[in-house]
Amino acid sequence: MFHDRSPIYVQIADGIKNDILGGSLEEDEQVMSTNQYAAFYRINPATAAKGFAQLVDEGVLYKKRGIGMFVSPDARGKLRAARRERFFAEVVEPMLDEAERVGISTDEITHYLGSRR
Repeated sequence: MFHDRSPIYVQIADGIKNDILGGSLEEDEQVMSTNQYAAFYRINPATAAKGFAQLVDEGVLYKKRGIGMFVSPDARGKLRAARRERFFAEVVEPMLDEAERVGISTDEITHYLGSRR
């Protein structure tokens, strides 16, 4: 599950976000505790806690004192909105810039995309 390219706590947070977006974690569903997560993936509990804390700070998870961590009611919507924004900024805008440099019009791009479906 983990690779060397980014910190493990970031990979933990990203994995949980992907589970929420993919539907394997539903809103208001309880997630594994940090200790369970650490034991399951054989990582330091502090590393797991740091990933979970990031998700709490982002409003993706919330704590119920004495019970555990849960997926926030609006988590999927927030994550989709953030991913869409990032997609346009990191993928679409650079693509349009390159298309302009090589003389491809937006009409050509639209036609091409329409023919792919």
